[in-house]
Amino acid sequence: MKDTPISKSIVDAKIAESHLDHVGRSSIRELVHLVHAIENESGEKFIRMEMGVPGLPPTQIGVNAEIDALKSGVAAKYPMIDGIPEVKREASRFVKYFLDIDMPPSCCIPSVGSMQGSFAAFMVSCRKDRSRDTTLFLDPSFPVQKQQHHNLGLKYKSFDVYDYRGEKLRSKLESILEKGNISTIVYSNPNNPSWICFTDHELRIIGEMSCRYDVTIVEDLAYFAMDFRSDFSKPGVAPYQPTVAKYTDNYLMLISSSKIFSYAGQRIGFMGIGEKLFNRRFPDLNDYFSSDSFGLAVVYGALYSLSSGTSHSAQFALAAMLKAVNDGDHNFVDAVSEYGERAKIMKKIFKDNGFNIVYDMDEDKPIADGFYFTFSYPGMSGEELLEALLYYGVSAIALYITGSTRSEGLRACVSLIHPDQFDVLRTRLEQFNLDHSS
Repeated sequence: MKDTPISKSIVDAKIAESHLDHVGRSSIRELVHLVHAIENESGEKFIRMEMGVPGLPPTQIGVNAEIDALKSGVAAKYPMIDGIPEVKREASRFVKYFLDIDMPPSCCIPSVGSMQGSFAAFMVSCRKDRSRDTTLFLDPSFPVQKQQHHNLGLKYKSFDVYDYRGEKLRSKLESILEKGNISTIVYSNPNNPSWICFTDHELRIIGEMSCRYDVTIVEDLAYFAMDFRSDFSKPGVAPYQPTVAKYTDNYLMLISSSKIFSYAGQRIGFMGIGEKLFNRRFPDLNDYFSSDSFGLAVVYGALYSLSSGTSHSAQFALAAMLKAVNDGDHNFVDAVSEYGERAKIMKKIFKDNGFNIVYDMDEDKPIADGFYFTFSYPGMSGEELLEALLYYGVSAIALYITGSTRSEGLRACVSLIHPDQFDVLRTRLEQFNLDHSS
């Protein structure tokens, strides 16, 4: 290896000390730890693209509301497990104004981020019918949700949905669902890690399959309205964030404050459960919970046992932020559109230096510029590329760990890369391309 921006001896030593058998297959948190160690030893700052964390200040409306709530003494009081009235009311309004879906406040349940929301959803949805013991992931997907399945002892299968866009998705889903063992379908939209976005046509197919085979959909909307090709920012005005809820009553959506409000540290989001699903009874839930009602099992079975509710003060923060966007006083899409601008510039820097974009199309049009993008380098596997880039002070994660069939690819998160780092990124990738081009 030629001289690289980060000392080869330091990178080699820190990889050895990490005891990782395959650096290229490391989990996100393992890579974070490794890159921290290399930075500390070398004194060189990395282009950090491995972790999907906000890169913007938290929404001040939430901060102020939470401070006021703490000053009023809520820290000494347990909140109701199903949420304070203010957050339930504003969550219901948000779902109506930004998805055009009617959802009563009773079906809007705050959670400790979407991470806890998905865990609770799986605890109930995947156990509601003992004859259906498997979850279907529409990959690529957020690796931790599969880890949650391992933790719960639940079965799952998956396929890379990029191979089955458009009408192809119907026959693929039908071939799996007709076997009768699938309880739940899970996907994110926009997708983490690929940033593909399901079209309305594809969501209709998923909804129709949900109805035909009585399968519950868990729709992860962590990057709500961040497909910047359309303006989803105006409350009560089309276009709306696309959702499968238009086409099935058998759905549960996860909405996070971490990205749209940059409020990740307070771990607050909410679950929106379709009203018919919330009230539906599944006798097999009695094996695990005190109620066979889906909604009551989520609240008083899953969430109660996990955390006995969600941070009281953070609920007031979420309620205030939702109210501000519902009332048209805060445009959360404008606030996070910076990510799209960063992605556009960074993708060009990568392509100018011999890299390719792996997931690049939504059916017949290019994907949006947003929070994530995927890239590869000719002649290198994803594992090889991830490790090689560490010597150039660039970090990302392998698509391999997300269930992607594109084993040559890596996922990049743009959030922590500020404009003053673009020249550094360009210089390092120019050297990488010079060192590795044939």
